[in-house]
Amino acid sequence: MLKNGGYDVKDLKLAGEGKLKIEWAGQAMQVLKSIGVRFAKEKPFKGLTIAACLHVTSETANLLLTLKAGGAKVVTNASNPLSTQDSVAASLVKDYGIQTFAVKGEDSKTYYNHLNAVLDFKPQITMDDGGDLIYMLHTKRQNQIKDIIGSSEETTTGVIRLKAMEKEKALKLPVIAVNDSDTKHLFDNRYGTGQSTIDGIIRATNNLLAGKVFVVCGYGFCSRGIAMRAKGMGANVIVTEIDPIRALEASMDGYRVMQMKDAVKLGDIIVSATGDKHVITVTHMKLMKDGAIIANSGHFDVEIDMAGLEKIKKGKRRLRNSLDEYIMPGNKKVYVLGEGRLVNLAAAEGHPAEVMDMSFANQALAAEYFVKNKGKLENKVYVLPKEIDANVARLKLKAMGISIDTLTPEQKRYLSSWDEGTK
Repeated sequence: MLKNGGYDVKDLKLAGEGKLKIEWAGQAMQVLKSIGVRFAKEKPFKGLTIAACLHVTSETANLLLTLKAGGAKVVTNASNPLSTQDSVAASLVKDYGIQTFAVKGEDSKTYYNHLNAVLDFKPQITMDDGGDLIYMLHTKRQNQIKDIIGSSEETTTGVIRLKAMEKEKALKLPVIAVNDSDTKHLFDNRYGTGQSTIDGIIRATNNLLAGKVFVVCGYGFCSRGIAMRAKGMGANVIVTEIDPIRALEASMDGYRVMQMKDAVKLGDIIVSATGDKHVITVTHMKLMKDGAIIANSGHFDVEIDMAGLEKIKKGKRRLRNSLDEYIMPGNKKVYVLGEGRLVNLAAAEGHPAEVMDMSFANQALAAEYFVKNKGKLENKVYVLPKEIDANVARLKLKAMGISIDTLTPEQKRYLSSWDEGTK
């Protein structure tokens, strides 16, 4: 049951711990802080309600506070049942007055109750990490679509869903694919996912990666980051792919590339980060060596066939937090991390604040872009203008104390001409 109609969190007594976490993350989010200072003066969201279905972490809290500083009424729920930091959720309610509906470990029914709860506040702007608010608006709550100025999407997986909706002419409101900004996917997906996935695996297992055979399913930016960090810790990395160009790139980056049916026989640790369904199947699990560790770093819990594994298991034990042992037919054991959900959030704390600084700066600026362009955007998936993207990068460089060169007038003329340099 939703408490007081205004929030549903585990325990408000955890707020003190959460407030300190929010403060600590905020110190590393200087780009978002600078945007928040401007928002506080200009109040671009005055009179608006923004609903955010995101991972409720200390980094996300700083985004929500930035939106609130801009004059918005902010409501939030968790985009994943295992990603909530309960102390942060408590602090958002108690210390900052932000209606929050998120409890770590919530069941499916509660999850959908929370989605409906934030939409009950009748937002004009929504933010998604996986597209669930958009889905609810287009299926169960279509009467609210007319009031939506726009919605932004954080993830590769969510953008895939939204582009499919646009292609089928099912999309009824404008969307900004925040994930497609360079200052998001080139950094958050690669460096954030890479570090946080390895963090989750180590916290769940306390295993040494050096010398292990580490299989990465896919070679998009998230998978590249995982492969890079695993290699850096001494693992022998194998990549599986379905795209010939990415497979070729992985090979030239120094990784072994092979089909899943061959890779899973060798892997000590197998991680999927593709955004697709049943990447690691029961057939693959039957081919794995005794003691293989399986993890997912894609958005939804569909990359590993958990239902199929539950059907064939002979036994199951939880050995550590986020580590389940499955006994297969023939008494072989495989170990699944984080119940097959996002291992970097289920078993760790998600991406570091420094990289989320840019991702959430894009989210905040996307909301402002909707306000500035209200009524001008079609029901399509947009990308933020390159100048906004570049400005986020400039702010990040400034926060890092890095200066870069600029073109001279002569160099600008040369790059814009067609006849100079041909003689």
